[in-house]
Amino acid sequence: MPNPPSSPTVVKVGIFLADIVDLNEVDETFQAEFVIVAEWEDPRLEFDREVEGTDMKLFQGQFQFNEVFAGWWPQLLLVNEIGSGDINAITIQVHHDGRVRYLEQRNVTLETPMKLQPFPFDTQTLEAKMLAFGNYSDQVVLEVDERMLGATDEHVKSNDRVNIAQWRLVNLDMVAGLSDYRYYGAPKQLSEIRLNITLERQSANIVWKVIVPLIVLVLLMWAVFWMEVDNLSDRLNVAFIGILTIVAYQFLIDGTMPRISYFTFTDTVLLYSFLVMCLAIVESLILYSLCKAGRKEAAERLDRAAQWAFPIIYFMGLIISYLYYINSY
Repeated sequence: MPNPPSSPTVVKVGIFLADIVDLNEVDETFQAEFVIVAEWEDPRLEFDREVEGTDMKLFQGQFQFNEVFAGWWPQLLLVNEIGSGDINAITIQVHHDGRVRYLEQRNVTLETPMKLQPFPFDTQTLEAKMLAFGNYSDQVVLEVDERMLGATDEHVKSNDRVNIAQWRLVNLDMVAGLSDYRYYGAPKQLSEIRLNITLERQSANIVWKVIVPLIVLVLLMWAVFWMEVDNLSDRLNVAFIGILTIVAYQFLIDGTMPRISYFTFTDTVLLYSFLVMCLAIVESLILYSLCKAGRKEAAERLDRAAQWAFPIIYFMGLIISYLYYINSY
């Protein structure tokens, strides 16, 4: 270690977000391109500028890093990374005063939990969790290099390609802290850096392709309320076509969502629409029973009431569901 055991080595870490390549809700993963920068002091690497003829020694590429550079460096591990990732470039700069600067460009796939309850009006915070592998917090302390956040903000504003389809980058934040990540020995804390990437879903695609057509379908199904009250066959045909269409919509949504145990806003709209259509079938059966009993006028009054009651109840339910999911999550 550069410092004696009584004082931990402070490593300033920055994670530059160069690009977000992909986001997969089904697997709850995202793929990103990072530039990782770390700086620390190592007095053992100090050298005389006049003797060496340079202010800085430069080690570039995997060979020089692995075979030529003999100093200490922190092994920065992304603990939620899937696989080994691709390290495309690596550089170490050793300055005459013992200051060491480490740069690495890496393509990674990271696993991160997602909160999809308000889907498709959700905002996700993707997390990259980094720690110094093998070094506890009394040996290595990671601190945030704020310069990297500013550079990333400028890069995002000038490069639209950082955003991916259906998502908009709204915030970046790096936070230093302590982790209880334990892989051997007695329980001890490790210093960590968390990069939080907040993305907002652009919901127009889902709204116009799924939710709006579904609502229009329910509206068309209410044509049964203007049919003859004793025409049970035609009423049931229209209602069952609507129900089968909603079932098809459910399969479409399930194919784009992870196997989650909770309901999303879209699931609620589908189930609610399904129940409303089932109630329309029940209403038609009641009307038919009244007609068979010779109470056709009562059946017509009930049908006229349903023409107003069903739309009011349906749209009130949609509004309440939307407000609940938006305000609760």
